[in-house]
Amino acid sequence: MWAGNAWRAAVFWVSRGRRAQSALAQLRGILEGELEGIRGAGTWKSERVITSRQGPHICVDGVAGGILNFCANNYLGLSSHPEVIQAGLQALEEFGAGLSSVRFICGTQSIHKNLEAKIARFHQREDAILYPSCFDANAGLFEALLTPEDAVLSDELNHASIIDGIRLCKAHKYRYRHLDMADLEAKLQEAQKHRLRLVATDGAFSMDGDIAPLQEICRLASRYGALVFVDECHATGFLGPTGRGTDELLGVMDQVTIINSTLGKALGGASGGYTTGPGPLVSLLRQRARPYLFSNSLPPAVVGCASKALDLLMESNTIVQSMAAKTQRFRSKMEAAGFTISGASHPICPVMLGDARPASRMADDMLKRGIFVIGFSYPVVPKGKARIRVQISAVHSEEDIDCCVEAFVEVGRLHGALP
Repeated sequence: MWAGNAWRAAVFWVSRGRRAQSALAQLRGILEGELEGIRGAGTWKSERVITSRQGPHICVDGVAGGILNFCANNYLGLSSHPEVIQAGLQALEEFGAGLSSVRFICGTQSIHKNLEAKIARFHQREDAILYPSCFDANAGLFEALLTPEDAVLSDELNHASIIDGIRLCKAHKYRYRHLDMADLEAKLQEAQKHRLRLVATDGAFSMDGDIAPLQEICRLASRYGALVFVDECHATGFLGPTGRGTDELLGVMDQVTIINSTLGKALGGASGGYTTGPGPLVSLLRQRARPYLFSNSLPPAVVGCASKALDLLMESNTIVQSMAAKTQRFRSKMEAAGFTISGASHPICPVMLGDARPASRMADDMLKRGIFVIGFSYPVVPKGKARIRVQISAVHSEEDIDCCVEAFVEVGRLHGALP
């Protein structure tokens, strides 16, 4: 009897193991098919390994010599600024490596509260709340704020994190054509039956370098009793006279209700995001925003770096003012050479190429000439709109910019992008 039971048990476990192996083999087949499709479409994304600090000049694994970096979000060059680094080291020494906890349990330190207060002052808002990233800030906002009685109206080219955040909420969803104010007005008229109406837009759109018409958006929001939300990840720190963002640039700081932004680009370049706006909204997010409630608090070193970056920005706007001239220099020289550059005036300068393969191959050849840029293709951008996105930093010199343009002209002719 016992022998029979043991035999049946052995047969069961062998059979179960075979089924598990079969399921794994099936999964591998599916995944390899998907990956081969990506390779075949020319949209495979390889990761280059940097072996130095982030900055305008970097070292890249497998590439001899120094490389000029033209594709980082390091708009103000603060990610390797000595005072920012020192502030991070000091916070690490004083407050430790991390909190091992979420904020409401035992993960809030005085430096977190101080940074939130500083962010609110910077944006001239009532309060602010920190998240591990702005992706988390966008994931937490809409679900906590909006109910099935409400409506959200979103630009069709908003960042993926806004799109995903909106998907999580139960509000009625309207999508208006990119920067199309007539379509937004039509959608606002249709949404009048809902309790709250929230217009959601990027301030600066990271793929195309264009800027939302916030004056018109705010005018329509006022006419139809709506609130305005702006994601300022590609604006905070360098757009506007003092770097407050697109709402400052366009003179509507008092009309934008909610701002989400990041600490991971111009403000130190590490990680972290935030929401800033009305005090009661921030209080509600502390109670209900799932990415806040269920994620560890920001590491002290990150908080220290971001806090110092804000200090430097609020002390002087000299570095902000240098951005416009350098951006214009690159755009004008590239357009004179025959390239099409999307957007206007923003340091994001997409060199439009259309097809994914030449975008990828040109980026590889640029690296051989000492210029670090990346080709962008589907699904990061729509099919047929592949580009190499160049990003200008305040710490690029005029010589750096001219060198980048010269390499583009040479590579562009090699690949038929220029005559």
